[in-house]
Parts: sequence; C-alpha cells; structure tokens
Amino acid sequence: MTVLAPDYQCILGVLEQQRSTGHGPLRAKEIAVELGLDATSAKVEGLRSKARRPAERGWLLLEASGAFSAGRRTVAVPDVGSFA
Repeated sequence: MTVLAPDYQCILGVLEQQRSTGHGPLRAKEIAVELGLDATSAKVEGLRSKARRPAERGWLLLEASGAFSAGRRTVAVPDVGSFA
C-alpha cells in the first residue's frame, strides 16, 4: 500500500479498518466523515473522485450501490502463449 499517494493510503486505511471490524462498504460521505473532512458537496465529490481511481485499478472495490470497500478485484492476465 505504500506505493500509493498519502491521500489514497488514507482512504484505503479507513476501508481496511471498516472491513477488519466487520462493517460493510462506505459511501464517499461516510469516508469523508471518518477522515475528519467536512461533509460538504465539494469535499465529498473530491473524495469520491479520489476513491474511484484506486477502484478502477483494482486496489479497492466499488459496489453497485456506489459504496466503496477494501479488497482487491481479480484482474485477468493474458496467456503468455497468446503473444506469439
């Protein structure tokens, strides 16, 4: 996780803590509150944008409901023989 920028590490840290205590996914507003940010639209939208980036790269999961959770998504790796 240290390869990520500090903002992303904080988001993943909150989600890891939620998972370790048995809680489910969090919405962007809930993550903002956990990080001590104001729950204003600007802060929440900025955090949602930052959370989507690691979700797109498989570092965390974006649920269908729009909530985020810790975990890695399986990424398909092409067969080595297919490059021949």
